[in-house]
Amino acid sequence: MGESISSGILAAWHVADGDFVKKDQVLYELETDKITSEANAEVAGVITIKAAEGDEVEIGQIVAEIDESAEAPDGGEAGEAAPEPKEEPAAKEEKAAEKSPEKSEIKNQTSEMAVSPAVRRIASESGIDPADVAPGSGKGGRVTKGDMLEAVEKGQDSAAKGSVSPTPSPAKLVDDQPGTGERTTRRKMTPLRKKIAQRLVAATNEAALLTTFNEVDMSAVMGARKKFQDDFVKAHGVKLGFMSFFVKAVVDALKAVPAINAQIDGDHIIENHYYDVGVAVGTDKGLMVPVVRDCDTKSFAQIEQDIIGYAKKARDGKIGLDDLNGGVFTISNGGIYGSMLSTPLLNMPQSGILGLHNITQRAVVVDGQIVARPMMYLALSYDHRVVDGKEAVTFLVKVKQAIEDPERMLFGV
Repeated sequence: MGESISSGILAAWHVADGDFVKKDQVLYELETDKITSEANAEVAGVITIKAAEGDEVEIGQIVAEIDESAEAPDGGEAGEAAPEPKEEPAAKEEKAAEKSPEKSEIKNQTSEMAVSPAVRRIASESGIDPADVAPGSGKGGRVTKGDMLEAVEKGQDSAAKGSVSPTPSPAKLVDDQPGTGERTTRRKMTPLRKKIAQRLVAATNEAALLTTFNEVDMSAVMGARKKFQDDFVKAHGVKLGFMSFFVKAVVDALKAVPAINAQIDGDHIIENHYYDVGVAVGTDKGLMVPVVRDCDTKSFAQIEQDIIGYAKKARDGKIGLDDLNGGVFTISNGGIYGSMLSTPLLNMPQSGILGLHNITQRAVVVDGQIVARPMMYLALSYDHRVVDGKEAVTFLVKVKQAIEDPERMLFGV
């Protein structure tokens, strides 16, 4: 996981305790403060789960064991629990008598559902059948620990109002959710959200943040995309998007204003001579910034392919640490969500970030005439400790010129 990561949250199990799993089958998701990754079975066999969903586990800790000597159930698929051996009716009755009626009933009700050990424990202690809670909020409608805790609490509230029979008090199950009620939900911050919060606070507290704005006419880029889109897709297998134009424009601007391609390290300023540009990608787990490497040497098609590949990996939870490290500048596109204007925060220790916004038809004056043009606001946030106002404005003007006249990027002017 990398030297900087010592623990993570076991976010989800994709198999249940006692399932027969195949080699390379996805077993669980581990969420750290940088990435969410999946773990695959190294061997085939019956799995015994040692850690529950939501547990914080150390890197290297055993979270499950797989019995390689176990054989796959006849006709069974990986991920399905091995069938229990047949027993005589008398033996079944004797075993049932040894178990408490409540736990026996829960086991029968949940035997056909693939649920985690945490869910089984809550079901056993509360008397709530996970089947009544399904579909849950987990992957594929899977019932999670959070779903069960919410069901327990609703049951308590209903019991207090006299609408249902009282359920056993599961106080120990909701100790980590003090103050939760029907009108609020309390959940623990994920490691990734904690890290995002820490970095944003650091950017606000440590850097001398300033933002400068400009607007850009998107007519030329939109015309180029319309003219060459079909041929581009046929030649490269990907669509020609706006982001590759902005990445190339940023590279040209960084070459023209090298002070923005720099960062503070103690009492030194480190100036970078490479052009690895981060492109912010929104996921259901938070914002990630994969880095497109060596953008100065890559074509528009290569940049588009990299961005599409990173976006898919980020949303599938398969992005790696190497994909996120080492960027010198970041581009964040809030326009895809409809943002008109914003002041983006730095991705420390970088000294600049470019915010893109939505494209709207606005009245502008061109050659003395009022015309409607597709316009976008640009926002450059920068660290004033490293970058002066003149350099920031020059950088943003260079980006504007490159987008309004893309041929400039062909000739490096």
